[in-house]
Amino acid sequence: MDQQSGSPLLRIDDLRVRYRSAHSPGTVAVDGVNLAVGPGEFVAVVGESGSGKSTTIHAALRLLPSSASIETGSVHLGGHDVTRWKDRRLVSLRGPFVGFVPQDPGTSLNPVKRIGKQVLEAIRLHRKIETGPARDLALEKLRLAGLGDVERIFDQFPHELSGGMKQRVLIAIALASDPALLVADEPTSALDVTVQKVILDHLAHLRDTLGLGVLLVTHDLGVAFDRADRVVVMQHGRIVEQGPTRQVIENPAREYTRSLVAAAPSFRDLRLGPSPLAVEAGAGRPRPADHPILEIKDVERHFRVAGSGAKATVFTAVDAVSLTVTAGTTHAVVGESGAGKSTLARIAVGLTRPDAGEVWFDGTEIGGLSSRGLRPVRRKVQLVRQNPYASLDPKFTVEQIVSEPLAAFGIVDGRARRRARVVELLDAVALDAGHLHRRPAELSGGQRQRVAIARALAADPALVVLDEAVSALDVSVQAQILQLLVDLQAELGLTYLFVTHDLGVVRLVADDVTVMRAGRVIETGPVADIFAAPRDEYTRNLLDAVPGENRSLATV
Repeated sequence: MDQQSGSPLLRIDDLRVRYRSAHSPGTVAVDGVNLAVGPGEFVAVVGESGSGKSTTIHAALRLLPSSASIETGSVHLGGHDVTRWKDRRLVSLRGPFVGFVPQDPGTSLNPVKRIGKQVLEAIRLHRKIETGPARDLALEKLRLAGLGDVERIFDQFPHELSGGMKQRVLIAIALASDPALLVADEPTSALDVTVQKVILDHLAHLRDTLGLGVLLVTHDLGVAFDRADRVVVMQHGRIVEQGPTRQVIENPAREYTRSLVAAAPSFRDLRLGPSPLAVEAGAGRPRPADHPILEIKDVERHFRVAGSGAKATVFTAVDAVSLTVTAGTTHAVVGESGAGKSTLARIAVGLTRPDAGEVWFDGTEIGGLSSRGLRPVRRKVQLVRQNPYASLDPKFTVEQIVSEPLAAFGIVDGRARRRARVVELLDAVALDAGHLHRRPAELSGGQRQRVAIARALAADPALVVLDEAVSALDVSVQAQILQLLVDLQAELGLTYLFVTHDLGVVRLVADDVTVMRAGRVIETGPVADIFAAPRDEYTRNLLDAVPGENRSLATV
């Protein structure tokens, strides 16, 4: 389909979307939205979870679930009104004219198909091409999306890739047919800053050379500030403010926009401190002794990787890594996707056994312990994962989720006493007793992460390992969770091993930082020293790639 001359790539007029319910009139998720994206224009849509950002773009691409419908308004793609088009007719647009990058790579890639086959399917859907050239083109798209060692990745399954690598595969698939418009729902939220920069640089290159239009949904105001020509701010299904990026972010007209800007880690340079209430609550508690609570010494972890029609190869995820975490502090581990951060976190909590080296927790070597021997250790070392929706049992209520460790470790006996303790734990993470009987699907992303933290605290741990625990949250909820973690540390004397790709977050919460690359430690030391004078070029590149760093902090 050819675009009509002079028309925007995408135009949304007075859009209203409602989610239906069997027992009520339903919920209006998008109300009166007007939005346009022209050729070569980069537009960012920002706002909190539930503001209607994703529903807006799903409606624009006619990807709404069966429970949702467009009540009023229209959607034009390439100058054509597609509001009432059926899926069969829309196939001619999806791919060649508009590419879509969904938010969750874990559910968007086929788990039983190799990566290469999925990219090839996207390429062949709209063009006739021989096997050899098709493979070469697929490898090129994977490289353009920021992936290295694409020959190996081509033959792997999704579960063999990190979350960031899977997200880059989705971007490669979206660009497979060289679309005129790219619509992306949080495409870089799971990516480290250097890969994020590579991908956004590539999108900017396509915009400048080919006139690619980009509509980006993001919770990262630093990305919006650095990349977007215009910013659209949404709240409660409506657009509350929009305009040129610098004007909206540096001189916001609405209080809601000002609160989003104030919460963005990229725009803050002072470390978070505990609240006065948290300091008062922790005043009578003995402080942790200044000693190493976790010592990882020359640890290695190797994985056998099967290839298509070839012998398995050995991939080294963690290579002679050593680090020390001091009791009562926050030690961050940063690096690109595939650096070995999450594997190291699993080794630290005893979920993955190292192939070599030692892991010491509070004076006890735990690397070689059996499952039974690890049981008392696991009470004192708890893990909070990146995606609470996937890690919380969907059939359990909040009460069951949080009380399970209390029963499993024999911490609290009796149902009534366990419920009382659960209420205390929920209160500690700023959730009231009204959440006791809700299930994960009935909670927001921030609420689910608070439940995951409450569950970790139920075991009364000394060390909490947080694996990208705030990376998928919008800035205001992220700020709340980070402040919660700082306050809990002040109250309870907790120690954190904080795995993240977000260096802005590291600056806010961490005492020490270890930088990893390709399974090895590049440098380690106090955050202030590493950020002020990094010794390695790789660390300097990481810091230079942080979005929003060139913005004046005086405007916040």
